[in-house]
Formats: sequence, structure tokens, C-alpha cells
Amino acid sequence: MAHFGFENDISAAMRIDKSMTKVPLMRWERKLAERPGSCGSSKNSPSKPLQQQNSVHSRTPGRTPFKSSKDKTLTPSSAATGDRFIPNRNTTQVDLGHFLVTNRSASTNGEPISPTKEHFQKTMNENLNGQKFESKIMGYHQRPPELPEGAGSQLKVLYSMATPGTNTKSLRHIPQAPERILDAPEILDDYYLNLLDWSSQNVLAVCLGASVYLWHATSGEIQQLMEMEGNDEYVSSISWMNEGNHLAVGTSTTEVQLWDVTKMKKLRSMGGHSARVGSLSWSAHILSSGSRSGYIHHHDVRVADHLVSSICAHSQEVCGLKWSPDGKILASGGNDNALHVWSSDLGQQSAVYSFNQHQAAVKALAWCPRQHSLLASGGGTADRCIRLWNVNTGTCLTSVDTNSQVCALLWSKDYKELISSHGFALNQLTIWSHPSMTKVTELTGHTSRVLHMAMSPDGSTVVSAAADETLRLWKCFAVDPQKKAQKSVAQLETGIMRKMCIR
Repeated sequence: MAHFGFENDISAAMRIDKSMTKVPLMRWERKLAERPGSCGSSKNSPSKPLQQQNSVHSRTPGRTPFKSSKDKTLTPSSAATGDRFIPNRNTTQVDLGHFLVTNRSASTNGEPISPTKEHFQKTMNENLNGQKFESKIMGYHQRPPELPEGAGSQLKVLYSMATPGTNTKSLRHIPQAPERILDAPEILDDYYLNLLDWSSQNVLAVCLGASVYLWHATSGEIQQLMEMEGNDEYVSSISWMNEGNHLAVGTSTTEVQLWDVTKMKKLRSMGGHSARVGSLSWSAHILSSGSRSGYIHHHDVRVADHLVSSICAHSQEVCGLKWSPDGKILASGGNDNALHVWSSDLGQQSAVYSFNQHQAAVKALAWCPRQHSLLASGGGTADRCIRLWNVNTGTCLTSVDTNSQVCALLWSKDYKELISSHGFALNQLTIWSHPSMTKVTELTGHTSRVLHMAMSPDGSTVVSAAADETLRLWKCFAVDPQKKAQKSVAQLETGIMRKMCIR
């Protein structure tokens, strides 16, 4: 039987998780055993009660007398953990520690890593391994429960309990692929132009070099509306009238032309500018045009003497121009990094508000369809910010850094969301939730900067035009048919009640 005892001793010595009993005495235990009149906690010497010393010393003791067991309780020698703290193997990440050690040694011997590659490696580690690299390798307690799959929070879950009867609101589905892709050859790669617009009659107008083409979304028919005559001439801006039958065309020859789309005929040409016309906007029968000279002209298309007023708005090219939905306020953005807000009084030469917070050209402008005093503006490459303004008070409500050039902005008609188009490096379309301005999703596919955007009359589809000579149609704001029917019924009942009210 002796060999069985020997094997048991070997097994006990190999297991470090087990409490250690057959170990040499510690230093304080040996001193306690050697001291006369004291009780040793050793297992070899029997324990005796300590007796209090009543004798009076004739001289001052050189050290503090030893206190009895009545004054202080001694640490028991048969502790469960022995003389050292042993980690728990179940919670210790041995493989992770070995990987970190070998990875660090390999990285120090090799060539230095660039910041871009280091950031890429860090991002991949976070996506693949989660929070493992930020946690401790040695573990002394039991692990907390794992994070549930699909949970949004990165905090460690200590306790979780499913509450019955709670329903979370499901997010709507946004297609990540375009519904249709159209070719747009010879579209100009110029940030300061406005070459795309969608009419209320569901006709899309796009400028391709010196020509203007019409695409009927219902039938898919394509028509060429006009073409410039000169070799170096090109179309620099277009804008549909609210009724959708007339199209204003700005050219590089400083002219503003008005076309009747139903008859495919040019009605008139309006001059007055000294440089190309890069931006247009309608307010009822008033057409406002902005040129590279920095001037804004207001035209009344009903009369022969069309020029109503002329304003020196910017020191450089006017690249953004938008009337509010109620036609009371005009917003203009220029290459001088300025954003101006003008009243509907066309004779007024000074702006109501002037904002200089943007650090680059302000081309992207969009008015909220639900709050007519809410304006969104976007800056160029040096700015990269989307700012929301309250034009009644002249204050900036929100500012968001998008990390890329902001080329165009549009508000959704059915959702409290805003969509923006961007340039380098992703060339994406981004949907933002309002008023939190949190990112909902990104739509990618263009291989060059997305310069222009337009929205369909029903508000469900957004078309984007990029320098890669493609048009992509995104059905990103589609409404549930049941909700749409309920909304139309509610609007009909509201209209009937208004008509029945006594005036």
C-alpha cells in the first residue's frame, strides 16, 4: 500500500488549486515557537495558554514586550488558502496571454507599423475579439454572464432578466442596393454646379455636358430638351417650377432660359449676369439665380422687364440657393464660406442673418418640410460639417462632423430624417435621424463623389448623381402602405372638417 500513498502525495503536489497543508512553517510561526512562554501555532508543538507577566522589570525594556493572546488574536496557521493567493484557472486567459506575448515580441523585431495599418488592426481586433484584449488576463473570481447576442451595449452584463410583455419597436428596412442605375455620360465633375432636379410631374431633368435630358420615371422614356451651340458652352444649373411644366436652365453664357417641357419649346432667355449661373430657385413666379460673380438676381417670369432686383450677396460664386417651402425666406451659400438668410422683400439689400461658422464653401442647403424655419447646411472639404439653423432666432441648433465633403442635403417628407451625399473617401449617402442627428445607415455604391441629389414627388425615392457618370435611385424612404392609407384618410377627414367649419 506504500506505493499508493506515494502516488497520492505526487498528485497532491501537482494540483495547485488544492489548499496546501504540508508546507514548512513560516518565519513568524518559527519565531513564535522559539520564544519562551509563548504558544506556537505549529502543529509539532502543543498549544498552551499564554500567562500574563506580572513581574516588574528593573530596567526599561529594549523592545516592546510581546502581547498576549487576549490583546490580539493570532492568525491561524491552518488557513484554507495557505500562504499565497492562487488564481482561478477557469477565469485565467492563458491562451490570450501567450498570444499577446508572442505578438508583441514579433512586432518589436519587425519593421515599424504605419498609423493607418495600426488603426486597421485595432479595428479588426475589436470587431473579431470584442473586449477580450481590454480585459484582465489573470482571474481570481468567477466570470460574469456573457453579453447576450444582439445587445447594443458593450458593458458587461452582471444580471439579466427577461421581462414578459415588453415589445421593442422594430426599425424599418432600408434597402442597401439601388433600385435602378442609369448612365450619365459627360456629367461635369464640378462641386459648384447644380445639375439635377425632379419635378412634381415625376420627370427627372439632368444636365450632361452641353445638353439637358428628361427621364420620365413612369414610362422610362428619355428625351433631349436642349443643347448648347458653342463648343466650350455648357449647362451649369437647372430648376423645376413648382407646377412641374416649366424648367429654368442656367448656362455658362450668363443666360437664364425658361423652357416649356410639354411643348419642348424655349419660352424666353433672361440676361443680366456677368458670369455663369450656377444656382437657381423658384418661389411661385419669382425665379432667383446666383452666379459666379457673387450676385443674386430675382426675375419675374410673367413680365417682359423680368429683372426685379439685384443683390451683391457674396464675394465669390453663389453655389447654393434655396427658397423656403412657404416662400418667405431665401437662403444662399457661397464659395466665400458664408451663409446668408434673406427675407421675401426683394428690394432689401442686406441679409437678415449672416453665418460664418462654415470653414469651406456652402453648397448643400435644405429646408425642413415640417418646420419652415429650420434650415440645414453643409460645408465642403475643409469644413465637412452639417449644421442646423433656426432662422427665426439666428442660432445654430446642431453641428455634426461627417468626416467628408458634404455635397447635397435633402429632408424626408414622411420621416424625421435627413439624407446627405458625400465625397472622398467613401462617396456615400448617409441618413441622419432628427433631432438627435444620429447616423441611421449609409448607402454605398458610387465610386466617385456624389455631387447632386433629388427626391421623387412621393418622397420615397432619392436619386443621386456622381462624378462616376451614373445615376442611382435609392428607395430609402418608402412608407408602409397601411400607414400611408391611414395618413391619407386622416388628411381627408381634416380637410372635410375644415370645409364644414363656419367662417
